Amino acid sequence: MREAVLADLPQIAAVAVAAGQDEEWGGADPAYMTHLLARGRVVVGVAGGRVAGFGATRPLGSGPGAVSMLCDLFVDPEVHGSGCGRAMLAALWPGAGGRRMTFSSLHGHALPLYTSFGLDAWWPLLYLRGETAPLPIINEWTVEPVTEGPVARYERSWTGADRLADHQAWAAQRGGESVLVSRDAEVVAAGTVINSGPDRGIVHFVVSPSADDGAAAAAVLLTLAQLEGPETEVAHICLPAPHPAVRALLAAGWRFDEFDLFMATEPGLLDPRRAAPSPALA
Repeated sequence: MREAVLADLPQIAAVAVAAGQDEEWGGADPAYMTHLLARGRVVVGVAGGRVAGFGATRPLGSGPGAVSMLCDLFVDPEVHGSGCGRAMLAALWPGAGGRRMTFSSLHGHALPLYTSFGLDAWWPLLYLRGETAPLPIINEWTVEPVTEGPVARYERSWTGADRLADHQAWAAQRGGESVLVSRDAEVVAAGTVINSGPDRGIVHFVVSPSADDGAAAAAVLLTLAQLEGPETEVAHICLPAPHPAVRALLAAGWRFDEFDLFMATEPGLLDPRRAAPSPALA
């Protein structure tokens, strides 16, 4: 095991592609990996002189309440079962204790590995997709494009985590835009969306802790409804299964064909009724 460097990015991308992770904002995306190198920690497992796996964590928050988010842990299928994944995770999460979380795939090796590091599975994260045409435009509510600064300030006041660098990276993607959602001039939610391309939808979204379930659902639905682009173009969002917007989206014809499991050392590290997290950075 060793710390990753920029020169490793092509080999990291090759591992990601071999593991089926070739989408934008994943291990094969240089912008994503460069962001993790700058804002988190990335390690690689080397076998036979080549990178055989990579793993990355990103701190969320600071001080005693900080959470370590495992963003990626992938091994070349040719070396599955070699212990590479466990060795990388031990390097990223040394010792016992600490607040830790990740979104686990359903791969047979994933849950046993993460539970051995103190995490439990709490709820599924649904990868939802559908058309925006059936979604309601709600009176007295507005979705306003803004710079990343105000979005990060609201999120920090609600969660205690400074996500400015993440919002800047998300908004820098093709079609990216930061937004504030207000009801009667009061900001209820904040996040970043993608308005065009294959990732059109909500990237990361937080709701005020004072908002009730109805407001949390309405903020998500309105933000999706007001995305740019054709209403018949598919849009995406990742939502915890208990989120109050899930029922409305399914009733509007949205579907999911994939889900991950939220795993954490304690269930309260992410609020499943308020958060629409990025699976990569939460």
